[in-house]
Amino acid sequence: MTLAGNAQLGLDTILQKPTKGIPSWVIHPMENRFIDRLAGEPEGTYRKSPVETYLKMQHNIGTCMIDQWIPDNPLSISDHGYEDTTERGATTGAEEVVRDGIVIDSPEAVAQHLEQVAIPWMKQNIRAWLGDPGTHEEDIVRRIIDNERRTQDLFGPNMLKAPYEFPNVYQAIPTLNYSTYGYENYFMAYALYPELIEAHVACAADFGVLYNGAVVRAYREGRLPPFLRLDFDIADSRGTLVDMPSLERIWFPHFARAVEPLLKAGIRLIWHCDGNISQMVPPLLEAGISGFQGFQYEDGVDYESICRMKAREGTPLLIIGGVSVTRTLPLGKPEDVRRELKWLVDNGPKTGLFLGCSSSMAPGVPWENLKTLVDGFQFYREHGRS
Repeated sequence: MTLAGNAQLGLDTILQKPTKGIPSWVIHPMENRFIDRLAGEPEGTYRKSPVETYLKMQHNIGTCMIDQWIPDNPLSISDHGYEDTTERGATTGAEEVVRDGIVIDSPEAVAQHLEQVAIPWMKQNIRAWLGDPGTHEEDIVRRIIDNERRTQDLFGPNMLKAPYEFPNVYQAIPTLNYSTYGYENYFMAYALYPELIEAHVACAADFGVLYNGAVVRAYREGRLPPFLRLDFDIADSRGTLVDMPSLERIWFPHFARAVEPLLKAGIRLIWHCDGNISQMVPPLLEAGISGFQGFQYEDGVDYESICRMKAREGTPLLIIGGVSVTRTLPLGKPEDVRRELKWLVDNGPKTGLFLGCSSSMAPGVPWENLKTLVDGFQFYREHGRS
């Protein structure tokens, strides 16, 4: 498909070509009636036709690039927030966490599951891949290309689909598996059994090297935009969830090893930065990350300083600068939204800047602020920094 208008502006920005306008990234309001309003549809339309209405909203507001395509996601929330009937998981208040018949009620239970189930399962997958690499690689390549082409066809030529890990995994990176076991027991296990945690992380990286080789092939054969946003929350408002010395020993070397095939292929890796990731920025850049998205300024993240940094190749960073969804949009006034947009533009990189929101917009954002945001996107798309 030949790209047009907004989509081409998005691709040129990923490639860091000089552009007149500044493209806008996907916005994700969770208040259903605002999706209807931005789509120009009667209230209630989104809940009846979520994909069509969500897509129309993005086109109406001039979105240039979408990586994470989750049009059904706002159905999970009401205009007043999540309902009490929402299913609870390991990190969202489940009364009991059970994994493969093992009740995760202690750090020892986490260690037991890692030793008896998780690590052996990963090693089995690696052996299966090495025993028949062609079949596994072919399946991943076709799945990625088919999904990206199908979504780009849905978008049409005026909005760019860039790869993202959801709903299919487009990169294998080692993570800290608190979402599997729950925060308390996992992080106690992290402190008590660091060798075991690192063994698990190392297995994930071993698989990642194989998997990402197939991902590279999908990018080449599918001619996909050389962009991939990595989404793994590893910080809260205070800083990293574990101390940096242990991260630099246990996680960073394996992370760098896993993503190296992607970097060698020229794919630009963007880090989604929930919380205060300030301490992580230098080692992430050293590992090959070439841009950031998220920026919780209210937690102490220094947007201006980060935008002046360079990737390890010496190139400017690719930045998705977002108006704050926890401060400015819900609590500010339209003039605050305009001021923050201008600040993002004035301090962002001269090439490689997208405008958006720092994350999803929870219910409660005033319509006037949302309208000001959308109008601001249009202004900067049309006029750039002039």
